[in-house]
This record gives sequence, structure tokens and C-alpha cells, in this order.
Amino acid sequence: MSLIDKQYTKFPYYGVPRMTAWLCREGHLVNHKRIERLMRIMGIQGVCPKRNLSKADNEFKKYPYLLKNLVVDHPNQVWCSDITYIKLSSGFLYLVAVMDWFSRYVLSWEISNTLDTQFCLDALDTALLKGTPEIFNTDQGTQFTSNAFTSKLHDNQIKISMDGKGRAFDNIFIERLWRSLKYDEVYLNDYQNVWEAIKEINTYFHIYNNERLHQSLGYSTPAEVHYGNIIGGNI
Repeated sequence: MSLIDKQYTKFPYYGVPRMTAWLCREGHLVNHKRIERLMRIMGIQGVCPKRNLSKADNEFKKYPYLLKNLVVDHPNQVWCSDITYIKLSSGFLYLVAVMDWFSRYVLSWEISNTLDTQFCLDALDTALLKGTPEIFNTDQGTQFTSNAFTSKLHDNQIKISMDGKGRAFDNIFIERLWRSLKYDEVYLNDYQNVWEAIKEINTYFHIYNNERLHQSLGYSTPAEVHYGNIIGGNI
């Protein structure tokens, strides 16, 4: 699972067949059924082919992708959210984050040991204390298509946008956030327990928001752009 996570972070368009082939090339004798099962446990959805899942997925309403050709030019216009896998020295966790598309500011995040909907709702509730977006974009995972999650968005008059199935880059900025988090923090450490993971990830996001300069933001920090306190350069 750690190998799958690292390769998927590098190539998020890898589905089950390609991931299986890569692992075999690396000397691991695995079949596609095992890789499909592990990717499902890890919460990798919408990219890898999955069998017999359409009935469960169709339980909830899907929404169109609203960001194609959309000019995003101010904070709180579009928020996005996604879930990623975080390894521990023994076991693993799931991390969800809510991020502003324009400023790249991480508004909230939560950790869970299960892929339930509640920790996604908790992250959404925390983010909504800081503002309200016009559009909220996610993938088609069951946490985000659940009635509890979409109802919360509807109640706040937020338009719902969802990635096209199998389109790994429809939520590109949060995919880049995961890549930065994994390579700059997670892969460099061996979290011994949940509390250590929470502490170190919290420190990382604080630095990411308030100290890390982004070239695409005119070498400003996400916090400076999000709250309109830009020190130098144009965006």
C-alpha cells in the first residue's frame, strides 16, 4: 500500500492494470484483483477501474463538472475537497482537506481511521466558519455524493461541481497539495501513532498556508492571497 501510494501520488492517472504492471516490474508478484482491493481500501476512487460498484455509486445523485473554462479570479469563488491515504508505522489513516481553488489556502482538514462521511462533514463545517464559496468541487466518492454532504452545500446555497469519472486532473490543485504534503512531510517521517501524525500534519499545513511561497501566486503565501494581504508581485 505504501508503494501504491507513492506511485499514485506521482502518477494519479494510474489505474489498476497499470499499477499492477508497475508493481510486477518492480519485482512484486501481485495480480490485479489484489491491487484493486488495496486501492479500494486506500480510498483511491474515480481513476482505477472498479467492478460491481455502479449500483452502490448510483445511490446518490451526481453533479456536473462546473469548472471547465471557468475563470477563477478571487478567493471563495471555488473550494475543493479530496481524501488521501496517510501511512503510519503500523496501519494507516485517511486525511480530508478543504482548499480554496484561487489562493490554494487550506481552510480545514480532518483525519479518520475509516472512510466515513462524518470526518468530511466535520472538515466542511470548519471551513464554512471561515466563509462560503460559490462552487464546491469534489470527486464522485460516496462521502461527497452522500445526502448529508450535498444537503449541507445546498443549505448554504453553494453550487456543487464533481469531477468527471476517471478524470484525475479535474481537481488538480488539491492533487498538487497531496503531492507536496507527501514528498515534503509524510514520506520523510514514520508516524508512530495517530497523535504524532495529527501534530506533524498540522505543523505542515500551518507552514504551507503562512510561510511557503508559491510561484503561481506571485511568490506570496496562500494566506496572504486568501485574505488580501499580498506583500509583493502580481497573481
